[in-house]
Amino acid sequence: MDWMFLPYKRYADFSGRSTRKEYWLFTAFVLLVTIGLIVLMVAGGFNLDASNGSDRFSGSSALETVALVGLIVFWLGTIIPNLAVTVRRFHDRDMSGWWVLGFGILSRIPVLGWIATIAQLVILALPGIAGANRFGADPRDPLNVNVFS
Repeated sequence: MDWMFLPYKRYADFSGRSTRKEYWLFTAFVLLVTIGLIVLMVAGGFNLDASNGSDRFSGSSALETVALVGLIVFWLGTIIPNLAVTVRRFHDRDMSGWWVLGFGILSRIPVLGWIATIAQLVILALPGIAGANRFGADPRDPLNVNVFS
């Protein structure tokens, strides 16, 4: 459970390395919270159908509004830790964090975007480089107690 919240503890720490476990458990946590808040929004009456021409927020329920505000606050609080853990995950593969920006730009290009997204997911799923690299000590090394401090 601690692995899910470790990126919040290392909020804006773009240095060092992160394991696959840290990255994917944090990603699962973000996905579950997002789905949960979207379910609450739909339960509160959220509707994407704008064809009726009425004001979108004129009849919003309290549950829908709270869930929408919660989703916005959650995402604003998660942008930086998500970016930081992704950069650290690239560092674990001995790749510069600037690759995250490169993949982000490439993912906006039609057709090439799918290839770039799949390539990024493959890189994030691959195991890290064993032992120390230019970005720090191996986070899986049990003798390295300073990795998570």
